[in-house]
Amino acid sequence: MGVGISVLIGLKAASSFFVFTCLRMFGFTFLSLPFLYASLVSLLVSLAAHPLINLPMLLGKNPDGSFPIWAIVMFSPFLYFVRFFSMLRRFSSREESYTEICEGIYVGGWPSSPDKLPPGDPAIVDCTCEFPRASHSAGNAYFCVPTWDTRSPQPSEIEMAVRWACRKREQKRPVFVHCAYGHGRSVCVTCALLVALGVAEGWKNAERLIREKRPYIRMNSLHRKALEEWSKHRLSSPKRNEEMDVSCVIRSNSSVGSSNR
Repeated sequence: MGVGISVLIGLKAASSFFVFTCLRMFGFTFLSLPFLYASLVSLLVSLAAHPLINLPMLLGKNPDGSFPIWAIVMFSPFLYFVRFFSMLRRFSSREESYTEICEGIYVGGWPSSPDKLPPGDPAIVDCTCEFPRASHSAGNAYFCVPTWDTRSPQPSEIEMAVRWACRKREQKRPVFVHCAYGHGRSVCVTCALLVALGVAEGWKNAERLIREKRPYIRMNSLHRKALEEWSKHRLSSPKRNEEMDVSCVIRSNSSVGSSNR
């Protein structure tokens, strides 16, 4: 089981603490305090993001995509670090902000500016716990599945997001599923959505379809495990219902045949 973001933020905690120690050794005690605070916050986030704990609600993101004041103040070293890191990564990347996988279904990264949103006033499925809902998307229909980077939504959360997105597609609205970069969390939910819409027969076929359009995706074992569990839970029930319906029809026909005799 990978540790992903826990290692990255753990290293950030260690580096911040190292800077704090160095500054204090040279007598810059007051100047060192922000680095100590950043180190403690990073350590807390690293622990909360570990697969064995997996507590995205720690950051306090609301269902409407906003952060309460206390969360912004308390976790500012982490929240602003991920935004800055995202800007640098996008600046150095040639990948498109979003990709249309099939008609009306888009997957991509956090829409930090209006041009990062797909056309057509899309309904938004936000799979991040660390990024706020962008102000320019305030008028768009919105559903939040708060998830740590490199982690996966729970199968039940995938199902809720898929059902919501399917209702939006029934209303002929495009759907935009995003995480930080459009590589993991959002791809996981989009795979399930493509299956639910009948575009792909299974999540593995859906992943191949997305990879053809967006080559740099990289789901990990946690995403695949969640999709496997979601598939078993969601796809087995309709099959059983169909079998029950067929059995009922057979019994009904048998009854009719017997009465005709």
